[in-house]
Amino acid sequence: MVDSPSSPAAQGGGGGGQANLRMLKVLLPKLPLMLRVTVAHVLNLSETAPYLDLRSALIVSVVRAFLEPDPSRPHTMSSVQRLSTRDPGVKGRLWVSTYVSPPPPEAGARDALRRALEALREPPAQQLEPAGSGSIPVPEYVPVEAEWTGYRAAAKPNERPPAISERAKYHEMMRECRAPTTVLYFHGGAFCLLDPSSHRPTTQKLAKITGGRCYSVRYRLAPKHAFPAAVLDAFVSYLTLLYPPPDAYHEPVPPEHLVVSGDSAGGNLTLVLVQLILELRRQGQPVMWHGELREVRLPAGVACNSPWMDITHSSPPFQGSTPFAFDYLPKPDVSAKANVLPCDIWPAKPPRKYLYVDAALATHPLASPIMARSWAGAPPVYICTGWELLAFEDKFIAKKLAGDGATVVFEQYEAMPHCFAMILTKTPNARRCLDAWGGFVRKAVEDPAGIAPSATGIGARTLEETALRFDSLSDVGEGEMRDQVARKAKEPAVAKL
Repeated sequence: MVDSPSSPAAQGGGGGGQANLRMLKVLLPKLPLMLRVTVAHVLNLSETAPYLDLRSALIVSVVRAFLEPDPSRPHTMSSVQRLSTRDPGVKGRLWVSTYVSPPPPEAGARDALRRALEALREPPAQQLEPAGSGSIPVPEYVPVEAEWTGYRAAAKPNERPPAISERAKYHEMMRECRAPTTVLYFHGGAFCLLDPSSHRPTTQKLAKITGGRCYSVRYRLAPKHAFPAAVLDAFVSYLTLLYPPPDAYHEPVPPEHLVVSGDSAGGNLTLVLVQLILELRRQGQPVMWHGELREVRLPAGVACNSPWMDITHSSPPFQGSTPFAFDYLPKPDVSAKANVLPCDIWPAKPPRKYLYVDAALATHPLASPIMARSWAGAPPVYICTGWELLAFEDKFIAKKLAGDGATVVFEQYEAMPHCFAMILTKTPNARRCLDAWGGFVRKAVEDPAGIAPSATGIGARTLEETALRFDSLSDVGEGEMRDQVARKAKEPAVAKL
């Protein structure tokens, strides 16, 4: 699964002319597809024609074609990862200041994660691990890099940032912040692709809407760094904001000014971080962090765009190989046809089924948060989804959160694909989604008492709103869902990836 994809042309640097030439070369082989989609759309013969404009239909079809594996063009996982993480540079109305959080001198955060991993794992009779598998290993610390992102109002569209230090850029950014809001952002990309640099348009828009700033984390990517490396980096980043290391640019961020947000795999990390904090609070143990015992308080809110809740892809929409008309994500059995060449990072040694996590841990709630038994005490949560492969699990988790007492704002956008606000950026649906997403973040900080629980369907062409009921979002019970995920995790691998 890949979210918020960027084409090879878009990922390259260079001037506008070179970028346009690269884009043309990439799109030329897709011209027959684009012609077929156009004809079917104009004649109202496609399933999406009643809902999408032609431009959106073309984007979804072309992105799907790029993501579907081509057996005639083998690749390595490392080459795809390098391409997706290439930095396109910074220009325009955007401040970016890079900070690297140093590893703390003590094991407090690692020990806290280890305690939570053990406390939240399935009962022995239901564990997928072989007998005597022992404790779940926690990786070592690494320096965790992140990008402070803010809106640079006076910059021209192609203006480059000034040649000043990262610390100076941070202070320039802070001069333009109008609100205390800080968004801790985790990018999508199936835990193995993309980067904060690919998500700058999104963090820039969130910063503009909220009047605050974003802290977008460059967490360790799979398959080289398997679960729970990304979870540890997310936790370290959260503590970095609350309790800055000695060399940090920023002042401590009060948790009531902090909202955790992310898309797809980043939405997974967002809710995993909340589940981790909830467990640590249940245990009542502070965390040793840079020489002091620290309380780990909850953030003001959580905002997820198309979150990936089930690592196993156990839900009905993922079964079978027929493309999902309204989404561009490939299904696992389609990905199985990929001709993936071996490289240093994949296949893993020892071999494993999933890129992100050992199959034995795929049902752990800090890997697949759909398995979490309780969200009691969670802060307000915003979740948006489309008519996409992940909608099944997104609706289940919204119902579960609301049932456990969380204040949930849920939105489902008719006929929209995965992370559509980042893909179909020119559409009214994308603007509506970003306004709702950023508006929730702003309200969680400035007026948390004003957040009312709601579930809403949004019309594709009209943006007409329809009230939904949380208890009708999913007809799958918790026990059935848990069994479904466990069964899928036990299945043999179907993909070369």
